[in-house]
Amino acid sequence: MTKEIEELYDRSLLEQLDFSSVQSSYNPKINIENPGNNLKIRPLRISDYEAGYMQLLSQLTEVGEYGKEKFIETFALMKHHKGMYYITVIEDVASGQVIGSGTLFIEQKFIHNCALRGRLEDIVVNSEYRGKQLGKLIVHTLTLLSKHLNCYKVSLDCKDSNRPFYESLGYKKEESNSNFMQIRFD
Repeated sequence: MTKEIEELYDRSLLEQLDFSSVQSSYNPKINIENPGNNLKIRPLRISDYEAGYMQLLSQLTEVGEYGKEKFIETFALMKHHKGMYYITVIEDVASGQVIGSGTLFIEQKFIHNCALRGRLEDIVVNSEYRGKQLGKLIVHTLTLLSKHLNCYKVSLDCKDSNRPFYESLGYKKEESNSNFMQIRFD
């Protein structure tokens, strides 16, 4: 695989996902094989720096200022940690731009018989493409991927205002862990 089409993980994992277990309905009907007109779901590519990936992330949070070299270095580090990072994007093939993204991070645990735990992070859809069920599709894709990879659970943190969205996709608030606390090192 050349460097320009190098992907973060093996795309065949996406082809193995079974959407028949998804309880939510899509109207109009979309899925991983057919996410919409001129859209394609795939792993993050090293060439996505030029395809607007960083600009997409900036619609979610502050990204910082760094160049392509740092992006390539970070991509290589994530790829080196095989089985941990599954950044999945939606590409508008007509424009060549990345218009949606989500990250599944896999954590190896000692608990639950040395099981795997999945965490969803950085779910974002370009503001011009919102309302087309693409965020829902990204979350379902990453949730099914975590199940396919044998995670004992998948979790996420979200703002209170986003809770109804994730609850509609089957996520439940854990009463025993109702507070998300953090220390930021900015």
